[in-house]
Amino acid sequence: MFNIGDKVSVLDDVISGKVVGFEKDQIIIETADGFTMKFMQNELINENRTSDLKSFTSNQSLSQILKEKEEVKKRSFVKEKKSRKDEFVLEVDLHIEKLVPSKRGMSNYDILTLQMETAKRQLDFAIKNRMPKVVLIHGVGEGVLKAELDFLLGRYDGISFQDANYQKYGLGATEVHIKQNPNR
Repeated sequence: MFNIGDKVSVLDDVISGKVVGFEKDQIIIETADGFTMKFMQNELINENRTSDLKSFTSNQSLSQILKEKEEVKKRSFVKEKKSRKDEFVLEVDLHIEKLVPSKRGMSNYDILTLQMETAKRQLDFAIKNRMPKVVLIHGVGEGVLKAELDFLLGRYDGISFQDANYQKYGLGATEVHIKQNPNR
């Protein structure tokens, strides 16, 4: 049915090329871009044999079928409106691997202290720069860092916090909302 050098098109895709080889029950084609791809015999049309094409396409012309294959179907979607405030979210990853090149020689106390200092510094930065939201990524672990963060965040006036979006961060993040004071 197919010979090396035959010009072929793929039935359910916008791919065409020429036959360059055979492997078991598959036909290897090379596209115009130089990629080699494998297809089953029933997935290809031999463009060299117009009689095969005419019986296959009935009354439609080959150019009409190829044009239909190339038409891009437009997707409809509703664009979600976002306010200017929600555009930027400061994400602070408190995993120790993200804060220091190596934690060798650091005790658990040293690690926790560095993580808390980083969280406090980033939170103060966000408040000073009037950022509406900060996400502190603490991980799940044993919950020590999360408990310390909850204690730290409870000492701030004008902020509220909750677990961050589960789909995006899982269980290991806290979302902090900073209430803006217009008198500042």
